[in-house]
Amino acid sequence: MNLGPIMMDVSGLTLTQIEETQLAKPSIGGVILFSRNFESINQVKQLISSIRAVNPNILISVDHEGGRVQRFKKGFTHLPAMSKLGELYDKKPKKAIKYACSCGFILAYELLEIDVDFSFAPVLDMDYDNSSVIGDRAFHSNPDAIIKLAQALIKGMHRAGMKCVGKHFPGHGYVSLDSHLDLPIDDRPAKEVYQDMATFKGLVDEGLDAVMPAHVIYSKVDDKPAGFSNVWIQDILKSKLGFDGVVFSDDLSMQGALFIENIKDRVKISLDSGCDMVLICNHPEMVLEVIDQEWGSNEKLQSMQGNRRYKSDKITYLQHLETIKSLL
Repeated sequence: MNLGPIMMDVSGLTLTQIEETQLAKPSIGGVILFSRNFESINQVKQLISSIRAVNPNILISVDHEGGRVQRFKKGFTHLPAMSKLGELYDKKPKKAIKYACSCGFILAYELLEIDVDFSFAPVLDMDYDNSSVIGDRAFHSNPDAIIKLAQALIKGMHRAGMKCVGKHFPGHGYVSLDSHLDLPIDDRPAKEVYQDMATFKGLVDEGLDAVMPAHVIYSKVDDKPAGFSNVWIQDILKSKLGFDGVVFSDDLSMQGALFIENIKDRVKISLDSGCDMVLICNHPEMVLEVIDQEWGSNEKLQSMQGNRRYKSDKITYLQHLETIKSLL
């Protein structure tokens, strides 16, 4: 089943009539949910059911990392910020790796229980103690520690039946500006930028299912933000690193994406550069501008569907929850 390459959001706790019409459009292959879409577990399950009633194969996603980035809270385990795993890793690396696996399992299990396909996690950026938007979302400042912890988290997600999305390629941790509000420019020499990329490189053959590029310009490599760059996506990520999974754009309505003025051009350039699916969030007027265009479809996207046939048992879930109790 091929899916359209646009991921949209919805406005509230239930679908509007306009949203029902939009979700049936061939260009729409995904929905991302936010805190405004969540009131309770029963309510969000009904919302998801109504989305699937319109488009059964659509991808349903959420930003659910733990710490300060967790859209659903009431009734969900509030997972720790990933930096807590990094702090533990410095003292007890084996324990931290075990905890990371359990965090990944719990994250995935609880989302799959309400029929969400995947979360945009894990964050693979290096922590330079410099970024206003990354901060404690990062595991660590050491790429080897990030790789080991992220690999364990991904292992837990996979055991529960969920795919992962590593972000923000090739690394958003060095720049201080928030790409939601500005267009950050990383002027470091290419060699230094490539060192940040080590976390992605180390996971390409270790279960990394999908990648989200950063809305950051790395000026010594290319003059375009990574998510609009053939150099970053085609030449480096796919050819040099050998990544053959799914590539999601970051939100094309973010300030870092306004590098390209027109939303239709943003979608086209992002797809032409190698993204398989593009996100348009919090701006329904932008979705209206592109929803009836012919953007093709993509067979690769269906690989991100949650494995609903795989049913992890409750006992395993409770065991993982007990493992990380001291972190919560």
